[in-house]
Amino acid sequence: MEEEEEEERIYNPLKLPLGWDGKPIPYWLYKLHGLGVEYRCEICSDHVYMGRKNFDRHFQESRHAFGMRALGLPNTKHFHEITRIADALALAERLKHEGRQEIQQSETMEELEDEEGNVYNKKTYEDLKKQGLI
Repeated sequence: MEEEEEEERIYNPLKLPLGWDGKPIPYWLYKLHGLGVEYRCEICSDHVYMGRKNFDRHFQESRHAFGMRALGLPNTKHFHEITRIADALALAERLKHEGRQEIQQSETMEELEDEEGNVYNKKTYEDLKKQGLI
Protein backbone atom coordinates (compact mmCIF):
# COMPACT_ATOMS: atom_id res chain seq x y z
CA MET A 1 0.00 0.00 0.00
CA GLU A 2 2.75 2.48 0.93
CA GLU A 3 4.81 1.54 -2.14
CA GLU A 4 1.91 2.38 -4.47
CA GLU A 5 1.48 5.83 -2.90
CA GLU A 6 5.17 6.58 -3.37
CA GLU A 7 4.97 5.59 -7.05
CA GLU A 8 1.97 7.86 -7.62
CA ARG A 9 3.81 10.92 -6.29
CA ILE A 10 5.86 12.40 -9.08
CA TYR A 11 8.55 14.99 -8.51
CA ASN A 12 7.65 17.98 -10.72
CA PRO A 13 9.11 21.24 -9.32
CA LEU A 14 8.86 23.11 -12.66
CA LYS A 15 5.15 22.29 -13.05
CA LEU A 16 5.74 20.75 -16.47
CA PRO A 17 2.73 19.26 -18.28
CA LEU A 18 2.27 15.51 -17.99
CA GLY A 19 2.97 13.24 -20.93
CA TRP A 20 1.01 10.21 -22.13
CA ASP A 21 2.60 8.06 -19.41
CA GLY A 22 1.54 10.37 -16.56
CA LYS A 23 5.06 11.67 -15.97
CA PRO A 24 6.27 15.21 -16.68
CA ILE A 25 7.56 15.74 -20.21
CA PRO A 26 11.29 16.50 -20.57
CA TYR A 27 12.27 20.13 -20.14
CA TRP A 28 13.86 20.32 -23.62
CA LEU A 29 10.57 19.18 -25.17
CA TYR A 30 8.72 21.76 -23.09
CA LYS A 31 10.99 24.50 -24.48
CA LEU A 32 10.92 23.10 -28.03
CA HIS A 33 7.13 23.30 -28.25
CA GLY A 34 7.10 26.74 -26.61
CA LEU A 35 4.80 25.60 -23.82
CA GLY A 36 6.16 28.34 -21.57
CA VAL A 37 4.72 31.06 -23.82
CA GLU A 38 1.25 32.34 -22.95
CA TYR A 39 -1.22 33.42 -25.62
CA ARG A 40 -4.37 35.26 -24.53
CA CYS A 41 -7.56 35.42 -26.55
CA GLU A 42 -9.93 38.24 -25.63
CA ILE A 43 -12.68 36.71 -27.78
CA CYS A 44 -12.54 33.52 -25.66
CA SER A 45 -13.12 35.49 -22.42
CA ASP A 46 -9.37 36.10 -21.90
CA HIS A 47 -8.57 32.40 -21.89
CA VAL A 48 -4.83 31.64 -21.81
CA TYR A 49 -3.35 29.07 -24.19
CA MET A 50 0.06 27.62 -23.42
CA GLY A 51 2.14 27.10 -26.56
CA ARG A 52 1.72 28.07 -30.17
CA LYS A 53 0.20 24.74 -31.23
CA ASN A 54 -2.62 24.97 -28.70
CA PHE A 55 -3.18 28.61 -29.64
CA ASP A 56 -3.45 27.82 -33.36
CA ARG A 57 -5.76 24.89 -32.68
CA HIS A 58 -8.15 26.94 -30.54
CA PHE A 59 -9.46 28.94 -33.52
CA GLN A 60 -11.44 25.87 -34.67
CA GLU A 61 -12.70 24.97 -31.19
CA SER A 62 -16.15 25.65 -29.80
CA ARG A 63 -15.05 28.26 -27.24
CA HIS A 64 -13.71 30.58 -29.96
CA ALA A 65 -16.65 29.87 -32.28
CA PHE A 66 -19.08 30.73 -29.47
CA GLY A 67 -17.24 34.00 -28.77
CA MET A 68 -17.35 34.94 -32.45
CA ARG A 69 -21.04 34.08 -32.63
CA ALA A 70 -21.69 36.26 -29.56
CA LEU A 71 -20.04 39.17 -31.40
CA GLY A 72 -22.19 38.48 -34.46
CA LEU A 73 -19.21 37.54 -36.61
CA PRO A 74 -18.56 34.45 -38.73
CA ASN A 75 -15.71 32.18 -37.62
CA THR A 76 -13.83 32.11 -40.94
CA LYS A 77 -10.17 32.02 -41.98
CA HIS A 78 -10.16 35.80 -42.25
CA PHE A 79 -10.32 36.02 -38.46
CA HIS A 80 -7.49 33.54 -37.77
CA GLU A 81 -4.85 35.12 -35.49
CA ILE A 82 -7.28 37.87 -34.42
CA THR A 83 -7.61 37.76 -30.62
CA ARG A 84 -8.87 41.22 -29.67
CA ILE A 85 -12.55 42.10 -29.94
CA ALA A 86 -11.89 45.58 -31.35
CA ASP A 87 -9.62 44.15 -34.06
CA ALA A 88 -12.21 41.52 -35.01
CA LEU A 89 -14.98 44.11 -35.33
CA ALA A 90 -12.74 46.41 -37.39
CA LEU A 91 -11.78 43.55 -39.71
CA ALA A 92 -15.44 42.57 -40.12
CA GLU A 93 -16.30 46.14 -41.09
CA ARG A 94 -13.43 46.28 -43.59
CA LEU A 95 -14.44 42.93 -45.10
CA LYS A 96 -18.00 44.19 -45.44
CA HIS A 97 -16.83 47.22 -47.45
CA GLU A 98 -14.51 45.10 -49.59
CA GLY A 99 -17.28 42.56 -50.11
CA ARG A 100 -19.45 45.16 -51.81
CA GLN A 101 -16.64 45.90 -54.25
CA GLU A 102 -16.21 42.18 -54.92
CA ILE A 103 -19.91 41.88 -55.76
CA GLN A 104 -19.64 44.75 -58.24
CA GLN A 105 -16.56 43.17 -59.80
CA SER A 106 -18.34 39.83 -60.16
CA GLU A 107 -21.12 41.52 -62.15
CA THR A 108 -18.62 42.81 -64.68
CA MET A 109 -16.50 39.64 -64.70
CA GLU A 110 -19.34 37.24 -65.55
CA GLU A 111 -19.96 36.97 -69.29
CA LEU A 112 -23.17 35.86 -70.99
CA GLU A 113 -23.85 35.00 -74.62
CA ASP A 114 -27.02 35.71 -76.60
CA GLU A 115 -28.60 33.51 -79.30
CA GLU A 116 -26.50 35.13 -82.04
CA GLY A 117 -23.21 34.39 -80.24
CA ASN A 118 -22.50 37.91 -79.02
CA VAL A 119 -20.74 38.02 -75.63
CA TYR A 120 -21.72 40.63 -73.03
CA ASN A 121 -20.91 41.14 -69.37
CA LYS A 122 -23.77 40.31 -67.03
CA LYS A 123 -24.91 43.88 -66.38
CA THR A 124 -24.99 44.85 -70.08
CA TYR A 125 -26.78 41.63 -70.99
CA GLU A 126 -29.51 42.22 -68.40
CA ASP A 127 -29.94 45.86 -69.51
CA LEU A 128 -30.30 44.85 -73.18
CA LYS A 129 -32.71 42.07 -72.24
CA LYS A 130 -34.90 44.51 -70.26
CA GLN A 131 -34.99 46.85 -73.26
CA GLY A 132 -36.06 43.98 -75.49
CA LEU A 133 -33.06 44.26 -77.79
CA ILE A 134 -31.98 40.67 -77.17
